[in-house]
Amino acid sequence: MKDVTPLTEGWSLSHGDDMLEATVPGCVHTDLLAAGVIPDPFLNQNEADVAWVGRRAWTYVRDLGHESRHERTDLVFDGLDTAAYITLGGRPVGTTRNMHRGYRFDVTGRTGQLEVRFASAYDEAAAVRAVTGDRPNVYPEPSQYIRKMACNFGWDWGPTLVTAGIWRPVRLEHWSTARIAHVRPLVTVDEGTGRVEVRLEIERTAQGRGRTLRAEARVAGARAEAVLTGDEAVLRLEVAQPRLWWPRGYGDQPLHDLQVTLHDDSGLLDTWHRRIGFRTVTLDRSADEHGTGFTLVVNGERIFARGVNWIPDDAFLPRITPERYRTRLTQAADAGIDLVRVWGGGIYEDHAFYDACDELGLMVWQDFLFACAAYPEEQPLRGEIEAEARDNVVRLMPHPSLVLWNGNNENLWGFRDWDWEAPLAGDSWGEGYYLGLLPRVVAELDPTRPYTAGSPWSGSWEHHPNDPAHGTHHSWEVWNRQDYAEYRASVPRFVSEFGWQAPPALATLRRALPGEALAPDSPGMLHHQKAEDGNGKLNRGVARHFDPPAGDFDRWHYLTQLVQARAIAAGIEHWRSHWPVCAGTIVWQLNDCWPVTSWSAVDGDGRLKPLYHELRRVYADRLLTLQPGDGGLVLAAVNQSAEPWRTPVTLRRMRADGTTVGKTVAEIIAEPRAVTRIAVPGNLVPDTRSVTDFLVADAAAQGEGEDLRALHFPVPDKDFAYPRPRYDVSLEPESGQGDRVDVVVSAHTLVRDLLLQPDRLGPAAVCDSGPRTLLPGERVRIRVRGCGAVTAADVTAALFCVEPV
Repeated sequence: MKDVTPLTEGWSLSHGDDMLEATVPGCVHTDLLAAGVIPDPFLNQNEADVAWVGRRAWTYVRDLGHESRHERTDLVFDGLDTAAYITLGGRPVGTTRNMHRGYRFDVTGRTGQLEVRFASAYDEAAAVRAVTGDRPNVYPEPSQYIRKMACNFGWDWGPTLVTAGIWRPVRLEHWSTARIAHVRPLVTVDEGTGRVEVRLEIERTAQGRGRTLRAEARVAGARAEAVLTGDEAVLRLEVAQPRLWWPRGYGDQPLHDLQVTLHDDSGLLDTWHRRIGFRTVTLDRSADEHGTGFTLVVNGERIFARGVNWIPDDAFLPRITPERYRTRLTQAADAGIDLVRVWGGGIYEDHAFYDACDELGLMVWQDFLFACAAYPEEQPLRGEIEAEARDNVVRLMPHPSLVLWNGNNENLWGFRDWDWEAPLAGDSWGEGYYLGLLPRVVAELDPTRPYTAGSPWSGSWEHHPNDPAHGTHHSWEVWNRQDYAEYRASVPRFVSEFGWQAPPALATLRRALPGEALAPDSPGMLHHQKAEDGNGKLNRGVARHFDPPAGDFDRWHYLTQLVQARAIAAGIEHWRSHWPVCAGTIVWQLNDCWPVTSWSAVDGDGRLKPLYHELRRVYADRLLTLQPGDGGLVLAAVNQSAEPWRTPVTLRRMRADGTTVGKTVAEIIAEPRAVTRIAVPGNLVPDTRSVTDFLVADAAAQGEGEDLRALHFPVPDKDFAYPRPRYDVSLEPESGQGDRVDVVVSAHTLVRDLLLQPDRLGPAAVCDSGPRTLLPGERVRIRVRGCGAVTAADVTAALFCVEPV
């Protein structure tokens, strides 16, 4: 049987004449930080002070002595960041130049000092660039010349912290005769029978060549066996009527242990184990009267994807633990999200990420790692890219949550619209990867899943790559130049990116910018705002609806977070109301990798922005929304549940002083996975110029859910005649829960978008509610935990709402 020796201990990092203790897996920055050599680059403007780290070479060393009775010993690196030269006992072992794949080296019988020498990523990129020639990039960094996490070089939400190190586990594997090299389980369901075709590849030692071996596979009570005289075998298993794996909200997520073993006459040689799920997935890209569709179909069920984009959860990847993956992805599932897109400027995540998605029912859209740049197709990159694609398709394909492979992020669009064509002048730029190499690799290795060439992508060059009527669409004009109401101007077939910025929680800002007098344009705030004209776009977004709060940072902070939540809700409500023409929305973005003003719903310290709570509302199975239509205002009842939705909806035209001037009750029936749209009676629709009237639609909760409410105000907030808000605050401590309290707010007037910012009560405090609009006489209960002892006055100081001009 194969023996494994982890090599996580005993490493040192060479720093000048000093040898610093090194953590493996880890990276240079975290080792220097632990040794006190550099300040925390996440704080203040320290990022600039540590830029030198990414521009020099680094060496990791440890003594390597081992004894083994086996015929072969391999040194296995699951991830090296990035360009490395490895020696053992002063003799070469090998070189690497790709962060995104693993490496295996034969070190049988060798001992001594193990050295891993990392070149500067900038130097490696410059060497490749000298061979391939220049290619355009959205950012002034060389990410397209090195197979390394692109956002390491900075992004419009991320720091420039160019890492190096042994970022994934390293070990010795001792083995004899043969080992399991690759296992590809092709999982399908056909007429109620689950089928698993296990494609097995083995590697033999010199002594093992020619020996007859036996492989066995087991899953869900089924068993198959094959005899190997060569290096490959196919084992086929059938499972009658397996329980199907479903996305969350559509069914359960049963997982089955798939075990593969390799034997010779003397016994067990090697084992391989993963969990699989039985399900089918297709992508309907049929043409229709609206254009070209893009609808995920799982187990025959057509799905409106309620998605978020995922970026690496920390700029220093080895700090992302399985527990942290689980926390962040559970947050996603709790917000009603059912799809997570792993964005192409990051990494192929750890198995712990996909394991959590398998269990939580979160579908995964996996980008191949190309983003916002033209990529040379010549060597040495081409060979690395093919090897990387093959490694990761095989590594990730057992996971049932993985439903789609995507070729790149925005590069097909960039070629057409970002002035790339003329400077490229016939040079390669990546098209051969997205339309040639990658679909061939997926078709060969993982034909059970669909592939799309890019995001956005219209399906062919016959249409503009970002044509909303065809395929996937990125909607960025609204954030960049328009009011969020413009999301309603079109119905894309699938919106795979759209977003709106907001600053992180106040407690996150205070931790990241200690001692700074916070202002929108204070030095630290500007340093932690990476988007081009980011604050200008934030302020213009606020000014379209509110008078700018000059000199009041707390008010600015509330309004920017509120506008972010409103903007994303406006897009999702509109697009969901047009199902099945629009078949999905993927919000940019779920998470952050450091404390920053960004498009995220969860900030860099893991705190929830108001947007997160709004996602819970607009991604719920059932949604009420009031939408402008061709013939007037429309009430849409969106029902993504499996049961019919029959409910009375109370429609009230109200005045700002709380009086009702018109009312009706509409009986709504929305079939499962369907949308019902009805016209709002004309006498209830406020005049488009009214500064006193608004429309409210209410439906009672069913089961354990919350009451549903939709609002329509005909004019911007700054023009509406809001009363001065008046409300009472009382506290009801939860019995036996010393750090938990219920905040009860009772409204005496119209209170628009009441928001509790819990971190103002304490850095660890969280609450269960985002912006809520109360009518006179209504009460809301907000549950807070982690706040310690607080008073009603403390809570009142942490409450914000829309106020009259």
